[in-house]
Amino acid sequence: MVSNLPTVLALDFDGVLCDGLKEYFITAWKAYCNIWQPENSTPPPWLAESFYRLRPVVETGWEMPVVLRAVLQGVSEEAILRDWSTIAQQIVNQENLAPAELVAQVDGTRDKWIAANVNSWLAEHRFYPGVCDRLRTILQTEIHVAIISTKEGRFIQQLLEQQGIDLTDLQLFGKEVQRPKGDILLELKQVFGQDAVFWFVEDRLKTLQGIQKRLELSDVELFLADWGYNTQRDREQAAQDPFIHLISLENFAQDFSTWLT
Repeated sequence: MVSNLPTVLALDFDGVLCDGLKEYFITAWKAYCNIWQPENSTPPPWLAESFYRLRPVVETGWEMPVVLRAVLQGVSEEAILRDWSTIAQQIVNQENLAPAELVAQVDGTRDKWIAANVNSWLAEHRFYPGVCDRLRTILQTEIHVAIISTKEGRFIQQLLEQQGIDLTDLQLFGKEVQRPKGDILLELKQVFGQDAVFWFVEDRLKTLQGIQKRLELSDVELFLADWGYNTQRDREQAAQDPFIHLISLENFAQDFSTWLT
């Protein structure tokens, strides 16, 4: 049990504060159509829900249309959740695809959408229930809040401003900083000094496990957001790990003392 409450709270954005699943699916489907050119450009009605369940396997954006390819070829969700890296590599090899080409398709699809109608793109994001109220409350305290995300900072800023959140005392580290989350945490630790108490909330177990391995970050309290882009297996692993706290959305919305129970 940890008694010290945070002086610095670091938060991931997508999967912790913001649910971008609808945007991910629309972008993935448009990229899929560009790559495979199906006869029908309207996705099957069940496909989005399947993609939402499988989103946790995606580590980099190019995998999103490949997830759709696997599902539409009849690969079961169970198999994808169990052995996604092997399945993804098989599809890439069999269809002579290159990850760089897939990256260009996904990023290009998203960039065109944003350029054509950024408000339409932003509208496909929603915030998880209660997180904005909790963030506003924390920002009124002396706790320093940093958002560390692979989403571009300008979009995080726009989405938060739409919620009426004052960004004056909030530090943003978006995709544009091009540094791993662990490196950013280390920089913040150097800024705030040895006495600072760091808590970090993330929805990807692998990210937390990577930070766990860094001796210089061993005193950072790590939290896995169980409402984000993770699987039941991830949550079970986190629950068994004495150095990772599994936190629910209900806990997140409450006092910090509930986060540790």
